[in-house]
Amino acid sequence: MEKIESIKNFYNRRFEWIPESLSKDIGHVNVFRLPHPANKPVPYRRRDFFKVTLCRGGSRIHYADKVFSFEKQALVFSNPFIPYKWEHIDEEVVGFYVIFNTSFFHQFGNLIQYEVFQPVGTHVFELDDTQFEHLCGIYEKIEEELSSEYIHKYDAIRNLIYELIHYAMKTRPSTRIEQLPINASQRIHWLFLELLERQFPIDENHTEIKLRTASDFASQLNVHINHLNRAVKATSGKTTSQVIAERILQEVKIMLRHSNWNVAEIAYALGFTEVTHFNNFFKKHIGTSPSKFRKV
Repeated sequence: MEKIESIKNFYNRRFEWIPESLSKDIGHVNVFRLPHPANKPVPYRRRDFFKVTLCRGGSRIHYADKVFSFEKQALVFSNPFIPYKWEHIDEEVVGFYVIFNTSFFHQFGNLIQYEVFQPVGTHVFELDDTQFEHLCGIYEKIEEELSSEYIHKYDAIRNLIYELIHYAMKTRPSTRIEQLPINASQRIHWLFLELLERQFPIDENHTEIKLRTASDFASQLNVHINHLNRAVKATSGKTTSQVIAERILQEVKIMLRHSNWNVAEIAYALGFTEVTHFNNFFKKHIGTSPSKFRKV
């Protein structure tokens, strides 16, 4: 596994050039058509930017420890919290994708409130032909705005990206209530999740996690541990320790599948002082040992 890919890294990898706007302290947005002009393999890693892809053509997407496949067409949401890689199954792939960073939406809404960008949300939405053609029209409007001289074009683009978000969510109504104002408990919960996700992925440049317990996170967030526990429980229905354990398990499965680290190295990197404790933890939750899981 490799380090987090920045937008600058993305442009260097794909085009071997960097837009001038990236050197300025402003948000960035751009849209591209598929098939990509530089058909280089996309490595498994986390990015520091958001991406919304409209793709026609069979594909397989590796999101953290899960794999999603679609045979025809889909709208796919990627975010800075989840490492991923994309494999095209069909030779002919068409569509669009738009990329943007957090700064682009600064003071224009909190993207993480939407399920499509949440770590445990829905990220892949399969489409029929009519839906695909409709969404192509939205991406074409984004292209038009980017090339226009309209003084408020970036506001228009933000609205079009929101249109993509809401269109997807309407195709698969959530049982969760996403549009209520974010209260204090939700804010603490998302700050906790952001702090948790910053520790991953584990790789050669980031060899171990520093925050391992609910008390560690409470201290870092400067809140009482009981306050943190109540906020996480009220928002997610889980204890803080459960959320931490689930994320560590997710990273274990990622490392077992995508890295060459041995079991002991993974255990120590994820805060276990004894490999036996790590093995028991994994077997309790997964039902098998890390070594056997890796061989499957």
